[in-house]
This record gives sequence, structure tokens and C-alpha cells, in this order.
Amino acid sequence: MAKVFKMTAQGKADLEKELAYLSNEGRVDIAEKLKVARSYGDLSENSEYDEAKSEQAKIEARISELEYILENAVVIEKAGSDVVSLGSKVIALRKMDNKEVTYEIVSFSQVDPASGRISDDSPIGKSLVGAKIGETVVVEAPIGNLEFSILSIE
Repeated sequence: MAKVFKMTAQGKADLEKELAYLSNEGRVDIAEKLKVARSYGDLSENSEYDEAKSEQAKIEARISELEYILENAVVIEKAGSDVVSLGSKVIALRKMDNKEVTYEIVSFSQVDPASGRISDDSPIGKSLVGAKIGETVVVEAPIGNLEFSILSIE
């Protein structure tokens, strides 16, 4: 049975864009690199050729992965701005240091912690999903329990 991948409409569009790029430009670029590397002669001792083949394998693996994810993708619509759900942007107060933090709840394929994009399956994401403005959620973390007060939901 295929795994279902929940994602936002924007997340699906981003993956489709990446797939189109890799399927077209990515493959053309690697084909050119292989052509140039072959021109250097003996392939058994040609590091440029080995590197290009390795890059080609990575691109093909990523294309296969993206095709599988997109075939099994289910776009989840936001529940509304009063409850945190997939696709919500949450501004919360982290109580341990009284710092305001912003998280966007996304599917695993869209995660970018440096940009505040966290998975709905992450400890913080799981705790935030379903919460409402004004509520306090507790997240079990290796450093201890973290408390967040929900300030706003977009």
C-alpha cells in the first residue's frame, strides 16, 4: 500500500516545479557534463566522469522520489485561521525565554527549520496542530517541556 503524503497546495506546486526542473534542465546539464567528461579519454581513471555519473544517479533518484510523492500526494486545505492546521503560520510566545517565535506548519517534504517551516509530524508541530489563539501548548523535548502560548494564526 502506498504511503499518503499530506501537503499544502503550495507545497505540491513547489515539488512539481522541482520535478520539472530536474526532468528537463537537470538531465540536460548532467548529459553535457557526461559528454565533456567522456572527451577526456580513459573512463576507468576519469574522476570527472565518475563524479558526473554519481550526480546523474542522485538526480534520477530525486526524480523518482518526487514522482512517487506527487502520485500519492493529498492536498490539505487549511481549517481556518482560528485553529492551527497544516499550512498555518503561527506566532507564539516561547515561555522559557519570553521570545516570540513564528512557525509555518508544513508537510515533511517542505520542512526548512531555518525559515521556521516545521513539519506537522515534528514534536512542536504535533503540539501546535489543533491549538487556538490564547491556548498554551506543552512540547516534550530532550531539554525538558517547552510551553508556547499561541498569539496569532494566519
